[in-house]
Amino acid sequence: MRVAIIGTGYVGLVSGACFSEFGFQVTCVDKNADKIRALSKGNIPIFEPGLEELVAKNTTQERLFFTQDLTSAVETADVVFIAVGTPTQHDTGNADLSYVFEAARELAPALKGFTVIVTKSTVPVGTTRKVQETIREAAPQADFDMASNPEFLREGTAIADFMRPDRIVVGVESTRAQEMMRTLYAHLAQHHVPVVFTNFETSELSKYASNTFLAMKIAFINQMADVAEACGADIQHVSRIMGLDARIGTAFLQPGPGFGGSCFPKDTRALAAFAHTHQVPVSLIDMIDASNEARKKAMADKIIAACDCSVRGKKLAILGLTFKSNTDDMRESSSLVILPLLQKAGARLTAFDPKVQATSYPQLQGVEVALDIPSACHGAEAIVILTEWEIFRSLPFESLKEIVQERRLIDLRNLYTPDSVAHAGFRYVSLGRPTH
Repeated sequence: MRVAIIGTGYVGLVSGACFSEFGFQVTCVDKNADKIRALSKGNIPIFEPGLEELVAKNTTQERLFFTQDLTSAVETADVVFIAVGTPTQHDTGNADLSYVFEAARELAPALKGFTVIVTKSTVPVGTTRKVQETIREAAPQADFDMASNPEFLREGTAIADFMRPDRIVVGVESTRAQEMMRTLYAHLAQHHVPVVFTNFETSELSKYASNTFLAMKIAFINQMADVAEACGADIQHVSRIMGLDARIGTAFLQPGPGFGGSCFPKDTRALAAFAHTHQVPVSLIDMIDASNEARKKAMADKIIAACDCSVRGKKLAILGLTFKSNTDDMRESSSLVILPLLQKAGARLTAFDPKVQATSYPQLQGVEVALDIPSACHGAEAIVILTEWEIFRSLPFESLKEIVQERRLIDLRNLYTPDSVAHAGFRYVSLGRPTH
C-alpha cells in the first residue's frame, strides 16, 4: 500500500515516519522547499524523542520519501492523508480550515484510481463532508471515498503513542474505505489495539471531546491546588486519592502553571466556538480556557509574592520555557505570559531550557539566555521551575547555595517535596502545599 501525507508538521511527520515503519511506502508532501530539502537530508525541524532515528532508518530503507510534488505523490497513493495546520482564528476562536481546503482542491486533479482521502488534521465537526464536497466539485469523475482519522499524539511521547495507542478512531461511510483503513492499521489491530469505526461526525467530535476533557482535568486540579493552599491541605495527596478512584484516574491531575501547546488551548476554543455557532450552551467548556489564562497570570503574582512581594531589581533564574518537557514547542507556553509580567514588575530574568533559546521569541525580549543551570542561577534571588524537564528534578543544591543571592526555590511543577528542599537549606514555595 502506498501512502501520501500532505503536510510535514508535527502530525504529518510523525505519522509518515510511523506508517513507513509499519512497512508502507510513504511520501510526505510540503510546499516549503527548504523544509523538504532538510528532511531529505535527515534534518528534523522539531524535537521529538526517537523521530530523527525513525526518519533516518526508513529513508535509508527507501520506505519514506519527501517531496514538493503533490501530484506525483497523490496519483500513486492508495491513501492520502491531509495533515496540514488548523490554527485558531483569533477573532472567533474557530479553527482556520483554509489550509485543509486548499490541500483538498490541489489534490483533487491528481487522483487516479480508487483512493481514500483522510482528514488527519484536527478539524471541527462537518469538515470531512465539506472536504468531500470540495474534492467532488474540483474532480467530478474522481473515484474516492473519505475517512476521518484523528490523531491522539502527545508531544514528547508521540512515537510510542502512534505505535502503542489506546485506540484508533476512524470515521467512514463506505465499505471500501473501511477495508482500506482496516488494512492500514492491521499491524496495531493484531496487537489488540481497539479500532473504532464510526461516522465522520463522531470521529471528528471525539478528538475535540477528548482534548477538552483532559484540559478540564488540568484546570480543575489547578483550582483545587489553590483551595488546598487556602485550607492547609496537600494537593499531592488529594491528587493521589482522587486518582485511586478508577472512574477518575491519575493522568492530568498534577498542578502546574497552566496548560499550553498546540492542542489543548486551540481545541478547547474551537469546540466552544463550534458549539456557540450551533447555539449550544457550553458554559463548562467556556470556563476552561478563561481559567487557564487566569492561571498563567496568577502564577506571575505567586512568584512575586514569594519574593517578599516585590521583584523590582531582583534577578530570577527561570528553569524551563517550553510548555512541557521533552519538546521544543513554545506554542501557548505559560512562560510567554509569566515572564513578560515579571519583567513588567521590574525583575531581571535569566532563563535556561534544554531545547529553547529565549531570544527566539519576541515576547521574551530582554530575557538573558544561560547555557546551563549554574549560569542561570548565579546571583539569583529566586530559582523558578516552570517546566518539568528531568534535569530539573536533581538540582545541585549544595553548589547552588554558594552562587545564589537568596536560597529560594519556587517550584511550579511540584518536582520536590517540601522536606527535601528545606533539608537542602532553601526556602520552598510550591503549588497546593504548605510553604517551607
